Amino acid sequence: MSQSVQSMIAASRNKKSKKIIEKLVPVALFLAAALSVLTTFGIIFTLIFETFEFFTRISITDYIFGKEWLPFSGKEPLYGVLPLILGTFKVTMIAVLVAVPFGLGAAIYLSEYASDKARRIIKPILEVLAGVPTIVYGFFALTFVTPLLQEIIPALKIFNALSPGIVVGIMILPMIVSMSEDAMSSVPNSLREGALGLGSTKFEVAVKVVLPAALSGIIASIVLAVSRAIGETMIVSLAGGSTPTFDFGFTNSIQTMTAYIVQVSTGDAGYGTTIYYSIYAVGFTLFIFTLAMNLLAQYISKRFREEY
Repeated sequence: MSQSVQSMIAASRNKKSKKIIEKLVPVALFLAAALSVLTTFGIIFTLIFETFEFFTRISITDYIFGKEWLPFSGKEPLYGVLPLILGTFKVTMIAVLVAVPFGLGAAIYLSEYASDKARRIIKPILEVLAGVPTIVYGFFALTFVTPLLQEIIPALKIFNALSPGIVVGIMILPMIVSMSEDAMSSVPNSLREGALGLGSTKFEVAVKVVLPAALSGIIASIVLAVSRAIGETMIVSLAGGSTPTFDFGFTNSIQTMTAYIVQVSTGDAGYGTTIYYSIYAVGFTLFIFTLAMNLLAQYISKRFREEY
């Protein structure tokens, strides 16, 4: 009888502890979610407040439409952001031209052609690229890719847009491969079997059936990869240079928005100066671009999603 009472007391205590845990878990999860939301609002508020201070000193029209970015000029500093935007787009465009064809090709192979054993080996190896620090990619671009490209293009400068663009494309490759392969693998086999039954080849099934069916996931992966490329910092800082120029060449030194932020943040400008506040204006511009790309990815995923 005493043993039964002890077991009843222990069961009662266990029930009380479970109830306490069940009450605490939602509170802890809510605090975690609230912390992330508050952090986001804090970042946005800081960017907006400091950017507003910058535009009290510099005309917003000159900033948006200006074609010269010379903040360290001793005579008359110029803050036209177009050279930084153009430099960012150069690197991003090259990265997309590298990553999209190779990424989709690898995703089609993994989804439609590779055996289960090959997929288990190849996919983790590709995803290892996502874990390589970007500073390593930067030195790889500067010390290996650039000299290699100079053998092909003698006019290529040591700092240029081509080398970091290619390496950024390699960096975002795992994102496109992984997300696109997941989207294609989710396409029902019944669609493949039906197309094969009608006489289609395996390549035709992959390109004309599976690819269109997984289009929303594929486009979303590309858009997110582009957003990642736009915000890349260390690769373009090391291999791209620090010369913001408004031209459409790829062989000369450039400067992207993130590279300029790194340059100023390392101590080239004092606190409270116009140059100091300019990094917030550039950061806010970069935030708008990346936010637009993320919203576009969400819209595409919802708009073109296929449900089976």
